[in-house]
Amino acid sequence: MSTTSNPTTTPGGAPTSGTATTAAPVGTPSTVVDGADGGDDGAADDAQVTGDATHATTMGRASDEGRSERPPRPDVSIILPTYNEDGHVMEEIERIVASMDASAYTWEIVAVDDRSSDDTVALLREAAATDERIRVFEHARNLGSGGARRTGTRESRGHVVVWTDVDMTYPNDQIPHLVDSLEGFDQVVGARTTEEGTKKALRVPAKWAIRRLAQFLAQEQIPDLNSGFRAFKRDRAVKYLNRLPNGFSCVTTMTMSFLSDGYSVGYINIPYAAREGESKFHWYRDTRKYLMQVVRMILSYEPLRVFMPIGLALLLFGVGKLGYDIATKDLRLATNTLLILFAAFQVISIGLLADLVVRATKPPTDDPLDR
Repeated sequence: MSTTSNPTTTPGGAPTSGTATTAAPVGTPSTVVDGADGGDDGAADDAQVTGDATHATTMGRASDEGRSERPPRPDVSIILPTYNEDGHVMEEIERIVASMDASAYTWEIVAVDDRSSDDTVALLREAAATDERIRVFEHARNLGSGGARRTGTRESRGHVVVWTDVDMTYPNDQIPHLVDSLEGFDQVVGARTTEEGTKKALRVPAKWAIRRLAQFLAQEQIPDLNSGFRAFKRDRAVKYLNRLPNGFSCVTTMTMSFLSDGYSVGYINIPYAAREGESKFHWYRDTRKYLMQVVRMILSYEPLRVFMPIGLALLLFGVGKLGYDIATKDLRLATNTLLILFAAFQVISIGLLADLVVRATKPPTDDPLDR
């Protein structure tokens, strides 16, 4: 599956019409981003970017002069969500920089700190001060890994966006190979060959159930639904950013969004190591969010595939019960028969309404950076 990548031949895009946000120059204070408080139970609103005078915001259509001065877009934007990672974040950045410098791609790192309480931000600022290809953004409050990935993807400028982590679990030295593998696909996911996460007794069953549901909805084999190591074409992904929840299930949402719209998703096997530092997984909160993700997936992606079989099964059972009542009770209709038929009508109606909403609310397909 590994060939040369499309993105390196793509010309740089024109500036955004509407609101265009320009990152602060290297060495200036980092941008503070205050996101929506949506948690993992719903898609968060657009993040509101605030900062000092060095963080310029241009309103209205860019002038022709502005178009010519806009720097060329890099081939690859690497999004790094960080939260209390000071023990290993610099090692990961050095590993990424070395691998990308050895590749043929132009690149940038967009680090988004999710309100760390340690020295992570200071280390990121030091890295940005020595390499202009590293940009740093800070959340004004903790949103979660999904919120950080959403902010980083919005602020990215590359034709290809890579999601990964800085906890030493993913093979970040293989990012060029991941981007190479995007040839012929709209998204490529690193499928983990082992499960090294904490609290496996809770995580593994929940992930297995969600993956089986996703495969049923998508009618495709999905080797790894929850991997945070992936690359995708930015122009395909930007329309899904408002769907992304703030928590871990953002990666599931991105996979299912691509599949539901008919985009191609490929997989490559990757090693997966035990994480460094403290896990952010909480057994109750995140298990509850996994269950909410199941409900969200059913209602958001091919709802008729779930609701119609259930509704038709209830309808057939109700019709059979109706025939039995007519034959054995002198044409008297039992109350429970009416309840079964009414339940069938409700399930089918909900499925039809959910399918109508899904199709009527398809997001726009354009990438603002390509305007």
